[in-house]
Amino acid sequence: MPKTNKTPASVLTGLMNEYNLNPYSLSKEINLSASAVRLLVIGKSNITVSTALRLSKYFGQSPSYWMDLQRDADLAEAAGDKKLAAVLKGISKAKKGAAKPKAKAAGKGKAKKKVTLKDKRPKAAKAGAKKAKAGAKKKTVKAKAAKPAAKKAVRKPRAKKV
Repeated sequence: MPKTNKTPASVLTGLMNEYNLNPYSLSKEINLSASAVRLLVIGKSNITVSTALRLSKYFGQSPSYWMDLQRDADLAEAAGDKKLAAVLKGISKAKKGAAKPKAKAAGKGKAKKKVTLKDKRPKAAKAGAKKAKAGAKKKTVKAKAAKPAAKKAVRKPRAKKV
């Protein structure tokens, strides 16, 4: 991908110079905070959809113009990322038809049992799940037996004031 000097920050700076605007005055015109505009101008913040709509309305471009500038800047930044380049080297291109084998026609051979996720668990995991369930039942029975019956509070009648 060829490097481009057209970043959202550079385009916005150029337009602000052309219209004799500073970040504060632009912020008042497009109803955005001055700090947000300043961050856009220095390239520390990205163009969002709402910002693209505001800038396009004010400067007369389409919102997609601003979004395309941001997308191109993001792609250029990602292309220069060495960690991402290393990850991308390990990814091979998908091959058609290699995803899964074709299923046999229905009705031929014996009927297959419907397999659920529970059936796919290893036997040890199934046994552990059964023991855990049984242990939980025993604990609740013991907890119920250990609790003494709650006594009802008896309310005493109030003495009348004379």
